[in-house]
Amino acid sequence: MDISVLKALNEERRARRAVVLVTDLEDGSAMLVRENDAFDGEVGEALAKAFRTGNSGAVEADGKKFFFNAHLPQPRLVVIGAVHISQALAPMARIAGYPLEIIDPRSAFATPDRFPDTDLYPDWPETVLAQRPLDAYTGLAAVTHDPKIDDFALKAALDAGCFYVGALGSRKTHAKRVERLLALGATPEDIERIAAPIGLDIGAASPAEIAVAVLAQVVRTFRSRGLADAVRAPKGEAA
Repeated sequence: MDISVLKALNEERRARRAVVLVTDLEDGSAMLVRENDAFDGEVGEALAKAFRTGNSGAVEADGKKFFFNAHLPQPRLVVIGAVHISQALAPMARIAGYPLEIIDPRSAFATPDRFPDTDLYPDWPETVLAQRPLDAYTGLAAVTHDPKIDDFALKAALDAGCFYVGALGSRKTHAKRVERLLALGATPEDIERIAAPIGLDIGAASPAEIAVAVLAQVVRTFRSRGLADAVRAPKGEAA
């Protein structure tokens, strides 16, 4: 492999940006394709699938044979709020392959006893996210019901292009939240990306059931990236 291609690949991976290393199986040449690069035809369709699934393998497209080596950042889930839903969601997300971090300045709630084996940040989102910035491979769920804690994180998630942005609360609560986010500079298009009420509509009632609904929505949103019918995060409806 050309050393310049390898250096570019490592740089993209360090920056948590998705790339596909495309090798022409006929002449051995290699090319690094970034997620927003435009390709038409069968090659473009195959690349879109590789970016969506993260699967590597041999591809025959447009009369040529390639090997696609997909490098996608590990998706992560940031939860704003050390609440009962978060307690149930943390182990579920870990099993599903979505490392979870919890941010909550309320130190009485954000304790290791309540959240064993979980990355826990008992501080304000403004402080934590400045050190651990959000990105397109991060999902964010705001579940505190407290605008002083949730609103900044939601706006930061929209600005960062997080693949999933969800917020707990009723439709009435969300309407007031929308007014605040618009005042912070969010656009109507940004607002449409928020899954609120949060979670798939499975009739969830208990915190554990709501956690299931949220995780299912996170997975569906991540796996449907780039599909024509998934321009925005699916609206949910659990809580």
